[in-house]
Amino acid sequence: MFLFESITLAQGVMWFVVLGALIGLNELSRRGPWAGMFFFIAVPVVLTIFVWPHTAGEDSSTGTWFHWVKVYSALAGCLGFLAIRYIPRLQKNRWALMFPAAILALNIFEACLRDFEVGAMGADGMVDGVYMLSGSWNWMNGVAGLINLLAITGWMGIYISRDKTKDMIFPDMIWPWIIAYDLWNFAYVYNCVGDHSFYAGAALLISCTIPAFFLRKGAWLQHRAHTLAFWMMWTMAVPAFVSDSSFAVDSSHDPAALFTVSAIALAANVALAVLQIRKMVTGRKNPLKVEIYDDTAAYRRVVETIPGASDAQLAAAAVERERATVTA
Repeated sequence: MFLFESITLAQGVMWFVVLGALIGLNELSRRGPWAGMFFFIAVPVVLTIFVWPHTAGEDSSTGTWFHWVKVYSALAGCLGFLAIRYIPRLQKNRWALMFPAAILALNIFEACLRDFEVGAMGADGMVDGVYMLSGSWNWMNGVAGLINLLAITGWMGIYISRDKTKDMIFPDMIWPWIIAYDLWNFAYVYNCVGDHSFYAGAALLISCTIPAFFLRKGAWLQHRAHTLAFWMMWTMAVPAFVSDSSFAVDSSHDPAALFTVSAIALAANVALAVLQIRKMVTGRKNPLKVEIYDDTAAYRRVVETIPGASDAQLAAAAVERERATVTA
């Protein structure tokens, strides 16, 4: 195969098991504050003390600085989002609402650094328990990630849904940005931990994209933080699952495949940048002050169907609805 070595029926079935488990755990964890505190405080404390020091050591495939930083940054995101969701005064605090975009930007930046680090290694073999092949693809994808980071907009429009789940809704984070992120992040995982990418790339990314498109629109960032935290906790505890078990699927380590996925990611993020700049210029919008995509149907569907949006957001959605009606 182009991207991976041959995939057995058992491995294919396990891919769907992982996908379903991540979606299911995300749904459980967002049901209330106690569920969130159990999954993102109690469980990590137990794992940090009793499990990870033994399973994620120097000789394991998850024993690098990056994996340790990644798991705790993902958990920090989950806990920060939990606080915003359930502490009313934070929901109107400008500085608190900067946190979701900031933790996302940090998460992307960490990955870009790793891509650049791998690119500079000149690697062609096992590094930190993982096979790596350095090349131009690392630099291309690092640039794609930085573009994606700079394209984060609309943090000032985050609100909490007025229903029992109290989800953190980020309506300006619509499908062009999500797809560009998914392509970049898959390329990152494929470049830097390629033998993990069958699950940590494809299944993990789809596990937060499906809920964002079909289960709870507008909450992609919350879904992403939860599913990433669950996956990192699992792989830190059972690193052999993606490296030595019968369910592990190796990357093809084909330079053509590495170049292709990174080229697609870079092209998608350049297209995203062009779209965003065009909307900023034509709409005279400052992304540090206003939402960029409030004139789109995707934005309107979120703020009109999920209670809690501000009057300004609802007014913007009404304008878009009227424009769409006139156009039709």
